[in-house]
Amino acid sequence: MLASGGSEDDLVRRAQAGNGQAFSELVRRHQSSVYRYLLRMLGSHEDAMELTQDAFIKAWQALAQWQPEAQFRTWLFRIANNTALDALRRRKLVEFVPLEDSFDAPSPEPNPEHQAQVTQEVRQLEASLKKLAPEHRQILLLREVEEMSYEEIGCVLSLSEGTVKSRLARARVALIEIRARSRP
Repeated sequence: MLASGGSEDDLVRRAQAGNGQAFSELVRRHQSSVYRYLLRMLGSHEDAMELTQDAFIKAWQALAQWQPEAQFRTWLFRIANNTALDALRRRKLVEFVPLEDSFDAPSPEPNPEHQAQVTQEVRQLEASLKKLAPEHRQILLLREVEEMSYEEIGCVLSLSEGTVKSRLARARVALIEIRARSRP
């Protein structure tokens, strides 16, 4: 059991009843993953910080609409995703934060040559991801970085599981094509 006393569903129910401490615990549990997702969608630490706060404020305000049959995490990511897309539409630009800013690649061999190779590969991947359409980038981030299931991604993006699978396949093909074109 949690120090705050209860499962996630219990915390949500308590927060719905106005318990600020329960909602604070939910924020603590999810703030890092929401921030990480928004950072990669928006490309700016400041924007990601601001929109993470906005997403949690919107979640608090909409908490009465949360239903127990929905996972809180996917419901929260839907709010965060919509917040990111709204910001991108307002700015009419799509940037991508460099992975090396927050990417800590594990190294089986801690030698400088290996580290240089990993850094180069991360930069190449980052450049390729920048070229992807936002809908491809978001589905790849939710699956590969946030490790969400197809069902969870479907809940976040309001898509059927089959549509999630086909979009993910198209996103992977697009990324492979971009990577192939960028090789000398």
